[in-house]
Amino acid sequence: MRRIGLMLVGFVCAAVGMSACSPRGSSQAASGQGPACVKTVFGDKRPVKLHVPKNYVCRTAAPLVVMLHGYTSSGNGKEQYFGLNAEADKRGFLYMHPDGTKDRQGNRFWNATDACCNFYGSIVDDSAYISTLISTVKVAYNVDPKRVYLIGHSNGGFMTYRMACDHGDQIAGIASLAGAMYQDVTQCKAASTVSVLQIHGVADETISYEGGMLGRRYPSAKTTVADWASRDRCTAAPVTPGVSLDLDSGIAGSESKVTVYGGCSAGTAVQLWSVAGGAHTLDITPNVVPDIMDFFYAHPKQ
Repeated sequence: MRRIGLMLVGFVCAAVGMSACSPRGSSQAASGQGPACVKTVFGDKRPVKLHVPKNYVCRTAAPLVVMLHGYTSSGNGKEQYFGLNAEADKRGFLYMHPDGTKDRQGNRFWNATDACCNFYGSIVDDSAYISTLISTVKVAYNVDPKRVYLIGHSNGGFMTYRMACDHGDQIAGIASLAGAMYQDVTQCKAASTVSVLQIHGVADETISYEGGMLGRRYPSAKTTVADWASRDRCTAAPVTPGVSLDLDSGIAGSESKVTVYGGCSAGTAVQLWSVAGGAHTLDITPNVVPDIMDFFYAHPKQ
């Protein structure tokens, strides 16, 4: 399965030997130039801890990954689901999983699109909050500006699209598990191309693969990726290569069909991974996170 994932994105990950980074070990920090790579808590009144991978080298530009939880969940809860800390240590990327605010029912949420999931009229600006997190980490650490990525589940998936629309200049790619775009695409003011990976269970009864209604209507998984294929100026019609992925351990075999848009501008990519029989929360296999990261690493911002 890992071979299939690597074939899809055409990316070979080379391991790089790195020594630990500390204030004394960083020549930049010692000289007063460049990031100090010391601060680990960001977000001011909504603090979130940055996971700095083992053997991180301050002078080396590293990718940054931000993971966004679903409605009623939390950053810690979704980290237990995805296990990105271990992948960050393996690959050497910086990583954080912030929390949304709580609504009047005590449920954490992101104020993402008009459909999901600000059900009580909150004025919280999560788009600005996440954008500021990215900017402040860039000041404190040596972040590769061409490799900033977002992963989100459900409400967090909706939020990844909101961020791509509002702050595409900061973001190279997003991966949305069971999220969706705006129904009204004119609400997306994206000024930059962004690589998009949509993963969606065909049998999802919470956020329907075929589109549906929450606060307002949201588009289907196919329409969501088609909208971004148009936005990324992909010239080729979508194709389904002769490969399948094993993304859900509760479903026998390689159950997930891959749809790829080709000819996208500026090195971007748009893909849909449709999980046949998959529900809203997949019983993810060990392949899922590495395959998402392969997709990201294959498509830095140009």
